[in-house]
Amino acid sequence: MATGAVLWKLRVPRVLTALIAGGALAASGAQMQAVFRNPLADPHIMGVSGGAGLGAAIATMVLGTSAALFTGVTVAVAAFLGAFLAALLVVAVSARFKSATTLLVFGVMLGFIFSALSSVLQYTAGEESLKLFYSWMAGSFSGSRYGEIILMAGALVIGLILAFCNGKGLDIILFGEEYATLSGASTRRILVLSMLSCCLMTGTVTAFCGPLGFVGIVAPHIARRLTCSSAHRQVLPWSLATGATLALAADILANIWPIPLPVGSTLALIGIPLILILLLRQQRA
Repeated sequence: MATGAVLWKLRVPRVLTALIAGGALAASGAQMQAVFRNPLADPHIMGVSGGAGLGAAIATMVLGTSAALFTGVTVAVAAFLGAFLAALLVVAVSARFKSATTLLVFGVMLGFIFSALSSVLQYTAGEESLKLFYSWMAGSFSGSRYGEIILMAGALVIGLILAFCNGKGLDIILFGEEYATLSGASTRRILVLSMLSCCLMTGTVTAFCGPLGFVGIVAPHIARRLTCSSAHRQVLPWSLATGATLALAADILANIWPIPLPVGSTLALIGIPLILILLLRQQRA
């Protein structure tokens, strides 16, 4: 394959996928941490990642009876449908309840249910099905075509528009739900817009790249440090840039070894020390 073909068919799509995925997860994390007022809140906390995992498990272990079904496109489509189902449930609940705590508990329980169902399917699956499923679970930025990149970019743009429209609400809810209510803000509207934004971005990225953690936790903290502000009109763009940079750095680090490492594991190796450093600095402050 010519150098130009390698560049445009393999390298450029991979870089674009890493930048979009990292930015989307980071922007989702910034919103989650504001809504739940929890510095360790993560985009996957709402069960969207678990829904995507269940969809991928069904595709590889239940529907994968013929070789034609063992394709990345099939897994991605099934994962997206699972994430979309989880997102619908989360948005429906967020529209019904005003309490962020109730929504947080619901999301965690939903994730446990999806994970349990995926474990049942794994227990009864064959070796080839498990291999494909674990390959998706490890996370990767490779293999994305330009059409899939456009879908992820579209989800990112829509999610960011919703987030910026909800920026003032996110700033207000940082002071608590009671304060937001007394200020005349609709906590239900803030929750619904945040869940729509996060579920759309996280679900699309997870479908094509697998479940990727720690970007959504670390990037917003770094963004707040850089901006010295909690205003989301500043935090969101910086979170986007920081998350994209972290994801790209993790992908480069994963591929410098003779045997490439899973991107999900590399992100964890980068993210965990950063989280510990941030926590220690907060304790000293």
